Amino acid sequence: MHELAVAESLLKIVVEEGEKSGLTTVTQVRLRIGELSTIVLEALSFSFDVIAQGTLAEGAKLIAEIAPIMAHCNVCKLDFEVKDMYFICPHCQEMTLSLISGKELEIIDIEGE
Repeated sequence: MHELAVAESLLKIVVEEGEKSGLTTVTQVRLRIGELSTIVLEALSFSFDVIAQGTLAEGAKLIAEIAPIMAHCNVCKLDFEVKDMYFICPHCQEMTLSLISGKELEIIDIEGE
């Protein structure tokens, strides 16, 4: 379960940034998680809840926005959203693609008091 390791890294960043901003409590952390990432949000939230106890992020909610899989066709230069894991350019039918997004795990913002 790599979500625990991800939660540990996430908590470290949240606590550091919260302290820099003068927060005494973090109430919410908004994330952007790529559709291709292997993160299971429920497992990440559970892990985060457990390890955040006793920190300024105790009780904080993780809110996730799912980033779609976006690709760039290296032949016709079209940028497009990949649907149903169909990694073929909808314009020229080529499979020579570069991934633009879909694997990310980013903190969008941290809210607190």
